[in-house]
Amino acid sequence: MTRFRTTRGVIAAAMVAVALAACSSPEPTQTPVIASTPTATPSPESTPTGDGVLRVGTIFPTSGTFSFLAAAQKAGVAAAVKEINAAGGVNGEPVEIEAVDSGDASGTKLESNFKTLVSKEVDVVIGPSSSALAQRAIPLAMDAKIPLISPAATLSSLDDVFDDGYFFRTIPAYDQQGFALAEALTGGDTTPKIAFIYIDDAQGVALHDTFVEALAEHDIELVSDDIFESSTTKFDTIVANLENADPDYVVIGSTYDAEKATKAAIEEIVDAGFKGSKLWLTSLNTGDYSQAFDKGTLTGVRGVIEGAQPSKTLIAALKDTNSKLTTYAYAAEAYDATMLAALAAIVANDDAGQAIADSLYDVSKSGVKCLSFDECLEVLKTTNDIDYDGVSGTVNFTPGGNIEPAFWGFYTYDSENRFAYKSGSTVG
Repeated sequence: MTRFRTTRGVIAAAMVAVALAACSSPEPTQTPVIASTPTATPSPESTPTGDGVLRVGTIFPTSGTFSFLAAAQKAGVAAAVKEINAAGGVNGEPVEIEAVDSGDASGTKLESNFKTLVSKEVDVVIGPSSSALAQRAIPLAMDAKIPLISPAATLSSLDDVFDDGYFFRTIPAYDQQGFALAEALTGGDTTPKIAFIYIDDAQGVALHDTFVEALAEHDIELVSDDIFESSTTKFDTIVANLENADPDYVVIGSTYDAEKATKAAIEEIVDAGFKGSKLWLTSLNTGDYSQAFDKGTLTGVRGVIEGAQPSKTLIAALKDTNSKLTTYAYAAEAYDATMLAALAAIVANDDAGQAIADSLYDVSKSGVKCLSFDECLEVLKTTNDIDYDGVSGTVNFTPGGNIEPAFWGFYTYDSENRFAYKSGSTVG
């Protein structure tokens, strides 16, 4: 099978982690079906090179700063494997899980524990959660010829890392929220005036360019377009530009690395009268500001965050693997990453990492749609051409390993300066 990935140069990527609060299910999330059906028997195109057992490695941060993200993702993988094995496994054999700790970007657990996964003959690795660690894991995956599927690494700069077709992610890249923002801000009968202020770094520029492109599809140009540095604490000039432009909406594009600058920007922009639904935050600065501002400062302010909210049925399946689970960030994306890997192995009739990497793109799009593992097995009885749509959305891989379109949630701040999910949309 032809590989789709093009050569890409390596540039640095910062670590990212967005913790989403658990809440009710949005529209596009599909319900996993846990039931037994016969194993599909697709026609092999070549002699299998794997050992016949699909081993799924996980590399999530079970220690360190972002250890709170690991449990939900591990549960997502475990729930998917439980469902797969209940349906007969992959190519007649039960799927196995090997789990290791990725640690923090400041340490070397990622490298040593990835080596452990390779020694245990895993065929695919789900993780890591951080973009910085994903960048470091990509060459290890290439050397081992094992696909790496991250449910949480969002930074756009990963697109510039050469991966030879071994890196995929079931979470959208950071810059793709430009399309979600454009859809959310242009939905009315009038043509809105929109301002964008952002940090002039790799992520800010990527989001800016996508946002401008998306707005152009609606024949809209930014009425104010300003940059600031992560060290900026005074926004007099930017606020003056906003007052002159008088936008209907102001969007702030910054990351957690610029926490002080982001807080200063929010405070001065709100004080200038651009508050409530006029102000929009982006996925890497939409956080809990209950301790940062006076009560009511952010009431009505909106934000956009990547990723689907789990359905009640999926939450039950996740809790069945970990009864102590209370948050579900990236669990749906981890679940779908596991399902896609299993289906890729079935379609290839081979559990080897190379075969799975070559098959992942094909099982994610353009074939006969199926919304669960069991449903896909039914389709595979008559054709290998399937299109798995999962609990996190459409999960259609691009040739570069991203997913487009993708699900984005829209959030609103309450009087305590905490955000809550209100609605969502699949765009891109």
